Amino acid sequence: MKISVFILCGGKSTRMQSEKGLVLFQGKPFIEHIIQAILPITDRIKLITSSKEYDYLGYEKIPDLIADKGPLGGIFTALSHSETKFNLILSCDIPLISTELLQELISKHTKEAEITVFASESKTHPLIGIYSKNIVAAIKEAIDSNELKMMDLLAKLPHQIINIEESENFHLTNINSADELNDLNINLT
Repeated sequence: MKISVFILCGGKSTRMQSEKGLVLFQGKPFIEHIIQAILPITDRIKLITSSKEYDYLGYEKIPDLIADKGPLGGIFTALSHSETKFNLILSCDIPLISTELLQELISKHTKEAEITVFASESKTHPLIGIYSKNIVAAIKEAIDSNELKMMDLLAKLPHQIINIEESENFHLTNINSADELNDLNINLT
């Protein structure tokens, strides 16, 4: 399956108080941990951001087509620019993501699903998923109606859930605040 990867680097980052993808974890920005997990799969990586702070990475940057629409706006931008039917969409705040988890997501994805994401009993992870270019119009409609919740989009479209154990949530954790980053560092020591 030919796949493009888009990392959503946008967002106001009000809780982190800085550019989330560039927060340091184990001496490296979050985004570099994510790219490291993606590279064994593909080097077709694009960043959804207008921030010059990501220029050092050398990947194409794409600014949001519609500003201030959260992750849904980022996914709309990604799919609008994609050259492949299926696209791996990742948020920039998941430093523990592994190549193995991404490969599992890709290998278990069925072509009938417009969206494929991981979920445990307690949590669904919509910002680590495979999204079909076919849903651009549905996302645009949701944005135009200001229905920006990821779970609402998921409920409306043919999707596939890859069930994971509760313990696997740890590797899919998104870090939104300094406290969460501190907790992560404590859990790893």
